[in-house]
Amino acid sequence: MKYLGAHVSAAGGVDQAVSRAVEIGANAFALFTKNQRQWRAKPLEDATIEAFRASCERHGFGSGQILPHDSYLINLGHPEAEGLAKSRAAFLDEMQRCEQLGLSLLNFHPGSHLRKIDEGDCLARIAESIDLALAETRGVTAVIENTAGQGSNLGWRFEQLAEIIARVDDKARVGVCIDTCHAFAAGYDLRTAEATTAMLDELDRVVGIEYLRGMHLNDAKSELGSRVDRHHSLGRGNIGLECFTTLMRDPRTDGIPMVLETIEPTIWPDEIAWLRAQEEAA
Repeated sequence: MKYLGAHVSAAGGVDQAVSRAVEIGANAFALFTKNQRQWRAKPLEDATIEAFRASCERHGFGSGQILPHDSYLINLGHPEAEGLAKSRAAFLDEMQRCEQLGLSLLNFHPGSHLRKIDEGDCLARIAESIDLALAETRGVTAVIENTAGQGSNLGWRFEQLAEIIARVDDKARVGVCIDTCHAFAAGYDLRTAEATTAMLDELDRVVGIEYLRGMHLNDAKSELGSRVDRHHSLGRGNIGLECFTTLMRDPRTDGIPMVLETIEPTIWPDEIAWLRAQEEAA
């Protein structure tokens, strides 16, 4: 079964994200559990936690259908001690918030070396950061999102994702989320069914398909291999629709949240309906 949705707003409380997902016809969704552009947030109140859990139960959302995203400020591979400590504390808080809400996944961008340490050292710091957070939480899987490779960001090659996973102690609680726009910008061609299947084959070979815990379904304004992160609506960018039809018909994407981060929220219901139609027509 395919779980489809979008990254919806949690304005007014995280429980509001659930109703917004329902409104667009989703059976999966992503959200921020706090303001993604601030380091600190007030703790979740018991009433908020209960309202979120109750709303998820009422609308049939299991924890595996929800893919929360952490703050954009966090850099788990930060080259400087102060920045690394701040990022690790913020990431632990994000993991703990998921734990409180009964969520089993936390999606995050791996980190950047900021051109101050080499790639290998940065990847090792990211893995150590994950280990530290996993040691202090239970039941939440750290889901590493591939990046477009802008600037000094790591995680744009599958080999980098694999190296992080190889260094993490508890491999049962680490996974990956593949963003189609990011993959395309990083040089993975997705413009045909064959190319899209080949990308999943390579992911399986390099990382292991068992680590695929979510996807972000986005077309790309950016060019293939440009390492520029610019999302577009499905079929309106340089990837095109064949990729998304292929993903909807591949059994390797069953049972994971597949979330739109496309640029026109008003057409999310149409995009979700179109994706479902591709699966049904298979």
